[in-house]
Amino acid sequence: QVQLVESGGGLVQPGGSLRLSCAASGSIFSINAMAWYRQAPGKERELVAVISSGGSTNYADSVKGRFTISRDNAKNTVYLQMNSLKPEDTAVYYCNANVQVVSGTRKWYWGQGTQVTVSS
Repeated sequence: QVQLVESGGGLVQPGGSLRLSCAASGSIFSINAMAWYRQAPGKERELVAVISSGGSTNYADSVKGRFTISRDNAKNTVYLQMNSLKPEDTAVYYCNANVQVVSGTRKWYWGQGTQVTVSS
């Protein structure tokens, strides 16, 4: 069993910054890609950023230049640094990770989500 626990969400004014963290724990053998998704009210969940085990990254066009995804493989943790936040960034942010457990099975796991609200 694998758990992903996010932290760092909250209320921030437009133009502000937040840093999200997501720590994976459990019967982990290895973690491949890790990603952040978000879902705003009334909208579908969308990919925000993804990082490979080697550190290659990709971003949604809407966050390029403002958000940075990174990871600490020793801590099984992925981060999302969010700068120049806009009201349209308001959403629940979810961590997603492709994990191989010690039994050999590999699958995608989700965190429970953390709310980010950008408002004055």
